[in-house]
Amino acid sequence: MPEPSSPANLREQALSLLASGAATSRADLVETLQVAPSTVSSVVRRLLEEGAILEEGVGRSTGGRRPRILRLRDVPGAFAVSELGAQHARVGLCAPDGRLLAVREIATDIAEGPGQVFDAIWRAYEQLSTAKAPGQALLGIGVALPGPVEYPHGRLIGPARMPGWSGFDAQTHLRERFGVPAVVDNDAKAAAIGEYVSRGRDPGDMIYVKAGTGIGGCLVSGGQIYRGGRGLSGDVTHVRVADSGERECSCGSRGCLETVASGAALVRQLKDRGLRVSTPRDVVAATVDAEPSVVTLVRHAGELLGVALSGLVNFLNPDAVVIGGALSSLDVYVAAARSMLYKRCLPSMTQSLSIEASAAGPDAALIGLGHLVRASADVRPS
Repeated sequence: MPEPSSPANLREQALSLLASGAATSRADLVETLQVAPSTVSSVVRRLLEEGAILEEGVGRSTGGRRPRILRLRDVPGAFAVSELGAQHARVGLCAPDGRLLAVREIATDIAEGPGQVFDAIWRAYEQLSTAKAPGQALLGIGVALPGPVEYPHGRLIGPARMPGWSGFDAQTHLRERFGVPAVVDNDAKAAAIGEYVSRGRDPGDMIYVKAGTGIGGCLVSGGQIYRGGRGLSGDVTHVRVADSGERECSCGSRGCLETVASGAALVRQLKDRGLRVSTPRDVVAATVDAEPSVVTLVRHAGELLGVALSGLVNFLNPDAVVIGGALSSLDVYVAAARSMLYKRCLPSMTQSLSIEASAAGPDAALIGLGHLVRASADVRPS
């Protein structure tokens, strides 16, 4: 059986499987994670020693000894997790075991700056907490931002679409404001973590792309996010593409992928054609209505994403390319990117390459944040 290269990641996957009910015994973990029984026994022993899980009762026998039942130990409290977009935010309430308890989406304007945006998010969290977890203590906070984040310090570094945020130490601000551990990460990286743990089985080396207003991405290798020297890796949105018309990008340069393949680019193009759209979701709705001109533009945007990714696939030889974000719900966008990858990449690179839309969907970043906050807060039963 293939062994995962990261014990820490295997621990997180085991906790996620137990939290979701997808596994209730050592045998279930062995089958789902596709690792040796001795590896699972080591992970379970560690979790039992930490007090993170309990072993109680016995399950049904399948021919051998009846298995002991594993379950997470209840810990009072909850995490506040939120993913910010240009004009909206998803706010979630997360249990200490990583499960999302509730999610709410609110309208925000990232250009209003950190103070007003975080105030709005906190009000949404308080409403969720009152409705779903009254009286539960806040154990930690996680925020995913649509710009380059210097990880693990949580400072914004030159975000192109976030006026007033550059250099802002979001992590320290949140920690001091609420007096609990805080984690701030880039939205695509948080979503990649959520995607990885949601899949249960190790998908191998994975390129995750978040295609929303902008386009972010990252590489997951050996169960770990590749972050680069300052934690700023993955800004694929500013990769130069040939068929861009040399349009000026929000970063100040010209010819970036963002100008032709992102949600913001599609909004601009559809507005130029007289359609009433203002967000990537409006683009999705117009595409679902199957307007021929809209479908053609979306298909072309997906092809250009595939062109930009083809160099990465040829260079990195990943096992999977996963497309998340609002545009991933459009089959025509994902299919066009897939087609171009097959066309532009070496056959040896695509022979066993999986290219698909996100399995975790719109909650990928919130799920990822739950795991990051849990590790930061080191939540253990009292």
